[in-house]
Amino acid sequence: MATFTYDMENVSSIPAARLFKSAVLDLDTLMPKIMPQAIKSVEILEGDGGVGTVKIIHFGEGSPFKNVKHRVDAIDTVNLSYTYSIIGGDALGCVIESITNHTKIVPTDDGGSVCKNTSTYRTKDGVELDEEKIKVGKDTALMMFKAIEAYLLANPDA
Repeated sequence: MATFTYDMENVSSIPAARLFKSAVLDLDTLMPKIMPQAIKSVEILEGDGGVGTVKIIHFGEGSPFKNVKHRVDAIDTVNLSYTYSIIGGDALGCVIESITNHTKIVPTDDGGSVCKNTSTYRTKDGVELDEEKIKVGKDTALMMFKAIEAYLLANPDA
């Protein structure tokens, strides 16, 4: 099994606590609302939404994939950090064993925030990871972040 890790940072004018609430705690209901072409629905398979919860995310019509199975590994509402793993679904294909994502949202002095994300891809034995798949994952994450940010800017009471 090989691993590949990448880091990504996005600066936002949205306050850290508000961004964390929307991008992490409310994501399951928010994304189908603001980007139904990307995320059709999220279904909890086991758990209560906290650590250990397993969900299946059903992608929308705009996605080449049907779903992924997502496990919540850690949630820290005080330090605004969240870790989850993609552990199944057709988006992993026959190359990727799992993907672990760690997100931390850090307040900035100007009242905004920086969203820091580390993604670790683990491949199946004997398989090399196509860098293009990593790029697609990064582009999708950025697109979703920008959609959440735009929604929050357009809806200050949300």
